[in-house]
Amino acid sequence: MFGKSKPVVLERYGRRRSPWLPPRWLVLLLIGIAAGAAGVLFVQERYLPPRLSASAGNDLQKAFAQADADRTRLKGELAETSRRLDAALADKKAADEALGASRAALDRQRVDLASAIDALPPDPRGGTVEVRAAQFSAKGGLLAYDVVLTRSRDTARPLTGVMQFNVAGESARGGEANATLKPVELSIGSHQVLRGSLALPEGFRPRQTTIQVLDRVGGRALGMRVMQVQAR
Repeated sequence: MFGKSKPVVLERYGRRRSPWLPPRWLVLLLIGIAAGAAGVLFVQERYLPPRLSASAGNDLQKAFAQADADRTRLKGELAETSRRLDAALADKKAADEALGASRAALDRQRVDLASAIDALPPDPRGGTVEVRAAQFSAKGGLLAYDVVLTRSRDTARPLTGVMQFNVAGESARGGEANATLKPVELSIGSHQVLRGSLALPEGFRPRQTTIQVLDRVGGRALGMRVMQVQAR
């Protein structure tokens, strides 16, 4: 009753003020953060692709791993294919070089053959086609022959015809006999070497062969020569 009195505070507008209010800048900052988050969520939901679920994410990861494995496998297959291609190209190069060497050797052989044929003695009878050399032998009922023919005229175009053998000898009964063998077709440029064998009549023993070169069977004679048959 007689203690010290406390001052009495009067509110100007008749009510008590709140003990604490947040600063305006903090309020604005919080509003900005909330607005930004809302904007991000809106853009993500409205314009961006939908977010993947956990299972979809696992599937995507597996698909990526499979694609990476396929890429690695294809890379290995490409390297193997490249290796095989390089090996094939190397083999082709070696084959081309071998073919070139074979062609060069064949050309040299042709030149050597032409030189050897030129060195043969001429056909005494002459003719459009000359029989420069021939060799015959009989064995086992066959007449084996090697004949070298040359042309004495323009050789720009091959000449076609047949080679006919008229063989004189002894028949199976022991008397003199003649046999005309199957004609051999030919096409001669500047020269031609013919090798082969023809069947003789049964028991026939040839002694000499007349070589006739004709333009066709039974046609015009282009060359002729008589040669002995070697006995075996």
